[in-house]
Amino acid sequence: MLVLSGIVIIVLGFMVRLNPLLVVTIAALATGIAAGLDPVAVVSAFGKAFNDNRYVSVVWIVLPVIGLLERYGLQQRARTLIADLRGATVGRLLIVYLIARQIAAALGLTSIAGHAQTVRPLVAPMAEAAAEAQMQTGRTADEETREEVKAMAAATDNVGLFFGEDIFIAIASILLIKSTFETYGITLAPIELSVWAIPTAIAALLIHGARLMLLDRRLGAR
Repeated sequence: MLVLSGIVIIVLGFMVRLNPLLVVTIAALATGIAAGLDPVAVVSAFGKAFNDNRYVSVVWIVLPVIGLLERYGLQQRARTLIADLRGATVGRLLIVYLIARQIAAALGLTSIAGHAQTVRPLVAPMAEAAAEAQMQTGRTADEETREEVKAMAAATDNVGLFFGEDIFIAIASILLIKSTFETYGITLAPIELSVWAIPTAIAALLIHGARLMLLDRRLGAR
């Protein structure tokens, strides 16, 4: 019954409104010691659990960092950088990002960019600044234009990731396709599927690149 002491500690700790993290840690230590484990073994169990689930922790660590950077002017600096570049347009900027996103995804680096960590704090503000530079001098983009530019920035990230990641042989989508074919008696190596994903990725790059250039023309007309 002593092993259940951790539950009692959690109940009492929450009743007196102690720090939840401290309560859970003490309860885990008490449970481990009551079960016959020494303190080193209990700490080792903590480390193993953290290591096995570290991808969850990284997500919650990255978001506050991005928020802190935005608080101290990350978006404003991104806008200033693009405003100082001559010839920068929304289409050119997003095409460069699309190519970089596809190449990174093709190498299996799918988590180094994304909506939360790249598009919102960097790419979208830079695209908005480029849009205002394309329009008449001294004129700020209206709400509809800003929303269109931000939507295209988000769509560029989606296209780059979706059509680039299939080139990487160890991605989940490739393994799913491989297993699906095997259920019908067709055996394919992951590299074969990856090679056939390259023409699709190139087509996606050309089609979405054309959409971005058309966006440039619309913004220039405004």
